[in-house]
Amino acid sequence: MTNCEAYKNVVKLTFAKGASLEDLMGLFNASLDGNDHRAIDIHDGEEIDESAFKALINPASALNSSSKLKLTKKAKS
Repeated sequence: MTNCEAYKNVVKLTFAKGASLEDLMGLFNASLDGNDHRAIDIHDGEEIDESAFKALINPASALNSSSKLKLTKKAKS
């Protein structure tokens, strides 16, 4: 799950399972000390590398989908 929050000076994209993702392009720049979450803080006028962002979003989506599948299977057991 990814959460987006808008603050006065930054837009924060938080990845609930970000610590489990490979961030080869170094987009994560916040919440780096946590065991689970990672975040990207985007400041006014700042641009994000679109291909790097897609490379992070696709595995995050797959990770979240696999977790939901596991939860569904456990719930049915």
